[in-house]
Amino acid sequence: QEKLVESGGGLVQPGGSLRLSCAAPGFISDDYSIGWFRQAPGKGREGVSCLVTTDGSTYYADSVKGRFTISMDNDKNIVYLQMTNLKPEDTAVYYCGADDNWGRILAGLPRTWGRGTQVTVSS
Repeated sequence: QEKLVESGGGLVQPGGSLRLSCAAPGFISDDYSIGWFRQAPGKGREGVSCLVTTDGSTYYADSVKGRFTISMDNDKNIVYLQMTNLKPEDTAVYYCGADDNWGRILAGLPRTWGRGTQVTVSS
């Protein structure tokens, strides 16, 4: 079974930037949607951004619009989440998820998940 592997998390000061990567071999060109989700301590998992790999359509949660950008590199089979102007409330474990059903991605229910990468925004 194909897997998703996240990387790029870390500790960053408020106002800083990070770029997360989701290695997604087998998902980029097969009509899949890829989403980034996050879970902060004591909170439920929430959708951050998602992308349809076949046509590049994107979606962003209101809390990250204008600060985060999702993109993909077809040659490398990687989906990126560029995060700028980070805030303490962005602190969470970030996961990528994949599904061939866009609705499941929007609902936060992709059938394939990565293990996550920790992002901590703190001074």
